[in-house]
Amino acid sequence: MQAVELMMDLDERQVRQYECTCCGAPVERTWNFVRRHGDAYAVYFANSYHHTGQAHEVWIDVILGTWSGEPTDDHVTFGCRVGPVEGDPNPAATLVQACQDGSGSEIHGILLSREDGLAHARLPEFWSVVDFVLANDPTVNVHLYG
Repeated sequence: MQAVELMMDLDERQVRQYECTCCGAPVERTWNFVRRHGDAYAVYFANSYHHTGQAHEVWIDVILGTWSGEPTDDHVTFGCRVGPVEGDPNPAATLVQACQDGSGSEIHGILLSREDGLAHARLPEFWSVVDFVLANDPTVNVHLYG
């Protein structure tokens, strides 16, 4: 199997800061296109939470589909949480309901539940994008591993 070549242009990356509704701590939201072989392939949205008195975590939604124009009827969105888990000092990724923060819109297409995501044919592509974001988005990487 040939490795998938993913890239992103960090100059296109968007970063915004919000306040966490549960504790008032800052939330850094980053988003960007991920390209495969130079073509737009996916869009990710990563919310990096600095919860007061808790370990850092990141919630990532990834939209997979066609990006060459309208319509977006082939878009599908997966979601995951990356952070501490019991018995492991390293962050781990767990599939969750997509757009749990209520951000889902027409551009997201089908918002997959955890159960639907686990059975979806594009699940391996989603995990490839998540791994790529964890390694290459500077905000996410420093938040979890820095």
